[in-house]
Amino acid sequence: MSKDAWVRILPFAVFMGFIGIQQGLEWLVEQGHVALSAQQMLYLYPVKALVVAGLLLFFLRQYRELDWSDFKDLKWTAASVALGLLVFVLWINMDWDFATLGEAAGFNPNLVADDTSRALLIAFRLFGAALVVPVMEEIFWRSFLLRYIIDSDFMAVRIGTYTLASFAISAVLFGLEHNLVLAGVMAGVAYNLLLYKTRSIAQCVLAHAVTNLVLGIYVLQTGNWQFW
Repeated sequence: MSKDAWVRILPFAVFMGFIGIQQGLEWLVEQGHVALSAQQMLYLYPVKALVVAGLLLFFLRQYRELDWSDFKDLKWTAASVALGLLVFVLWINMDWDFATLGEAAGFNPNLVADDTSRALLIAFRLFGAALVVPVMEEIFWRSFLLRYIIDSDFMAVRIGTYTLASFAISAVLFGLEHNLVLAGVMAGVAYNLLLYKTRSIAQCVLAHAVTNLVLGIYVLQTGNWQFW
């Protein structure tokens, strides 16, 4: 696989690797092999967010498709914000049992008694969800995989090129990445459609960031930790 592919895969792979480490630690705790409290487990997220953010910054110049000047098109920038809000509304209303994969323990900062530590963990969670994850996932899903399904020489495929197979496969896989599978598919479809309309990865990042930021604020206000 080419270097162009790896710089778009690696941040996502590392992020998923951290999720695997967390699940492994949780299993070891359940088996009594490791003595870690639920509070201590929360500190893995800041490490994950910082490592992935570091990778994205290191590779940033190679993400030539990520053009922030796209935001100058105010019509589509406003549409991206609106789409992000719509995905959020649909997301919190699509938590049906039949459309859920496994259980989401969520992120509950109230497990941390110290005010400063709790505030830092919340800040890292919002930073990761609203800034790191949207860039990481849009670079992987919308820039790399969507085009790779069309042609293994994905850099030769124009951003926003549509085929039914790439549209459907990427949306379903995006859904399977999430605990709320059907909501994830919905979001994958929405961000894909935005890409086809704008041909802009930056606009997809913006929509994704709005969804995640508003979801984070909603969770903090309502205590519905399972959405986090």
